Amino acid sequence: MLFKRSNSRFWWCRFIAPNGKRIQQSTKTVDKQQAQEFVDNLKVRYWRIVQLGERPRRTWKEAAVRWFKETTRKSTVTDKTNLKWLDKYLGKLYLDEINRDLIDKIKYDKVKTGVQPATVNRLIEIVRVVLNTAVKEWEWIDHAPAVKLLRIPTRRIRWLTRDEAARLIHHLPEHLQVMVRFSLSTGLRKSNVTGMEWSQVDLTRRVAWVHGDQSKTGRPIGVPLNREAVVVLRGEIGKHQTRCFSYKGRSVHEVNTKAWKKGLEKAGIEDFRWHDLRHTWASWHVQSGTPIHVLQELGGWSEIKMVQRYAHLSPEHLSSYADKICGLENVATFFTTGEKGNKKQLVQL
Repeated sequence: MLFKRSNSRFWWCRFIAPNGKRIQQSTKTVDKQQAQEFVDNLKVRYWRIVQLGERPRRTWKEAAVRWFKETTRKSTVTDKTNLKWLDKYLGKLYLDEINRDLIDKIKYDKVKTGVQPATVNRLIEIVRVVLNTAVKEWEWIDHAPAVKLLRIPTRRIRWLTRDEAARLIHHLPEHLQVMVRFSLSTGLRKSNVTGMEWSQVDLTRRVAWVHGDQSKTGRPIGVPLNREAVVVLRGEIGKHQTRCFSYKGRSVHEVNTKAWKKGLEKAGIEDFRWHDLRHTWASWHVQSGTPIHVLQELGGWSEIKMVQRYAHLSPEHLSSYADKICGLENVATFFTTGEKGNKKQLVQL
């Protein structure tokens, strides 16, 4: 039967499906004749599902909710935000109505907001994963449209030398100085530094920890504290009841401030973000001989490829292999010669 609800301008339908399931939903039309056609088609669809074993059509919302509940992938906070953003495009659609053109529109609409290509790709990757899961695991649809991600240009790793770091710290106010020193000692991300609480620190054991819901990977991270980090934290005791880092008795939420930018300018450091402190920490580790797999665990990276971008900063471990093709490996010194064969210069190998 068709009926009107007081809070809706559309016609609604109500009937019992062949399997005994009670169906009640909006027809999404104000035209009664179209509404009746919608109901008739819906009844036929349910009949075919029950009598012929056809699969029911599933909506994007059904798939998104199921995927979010089942997934163990990283950054659930970001996933929630992206799913909410996608809802205005996909929220009213069935899975078999989502095509390449629509996905491309979503992609380029996101680009127009001014975000980085990697941010756009994280959004589109969710669409791809949900649709592929609906095909391969749930068998809700037969195929999913191909999804092409944006190309991300290779970007060099920006890091500071120790002299540059010392110069930057010198030109920062005290509350930023200690946070920079702590970041360079632990490699923690900005949010983990600003959100660090005393309940997450054990100075006796010289360890701290980041809870799973605070980490980008969604997994808890143990943070060993070196001497510098311990000294920094001891200096902050008593300044705030719960937070490790504060400013005039208040917790710090934002570090990309005028004081930060002014400090960079005075130190003569260009093209440097707060997150580059983490790159600096990792670069110093690699240059000091920390193995890549150890650095991965220290930094809480989920994939080794995220750490391998620092490997080029310490190629010393390849030196023995480079020497394998050297024809002068047993020669300590040799003479260079001039044009007429005269001995010219003694070169030490």
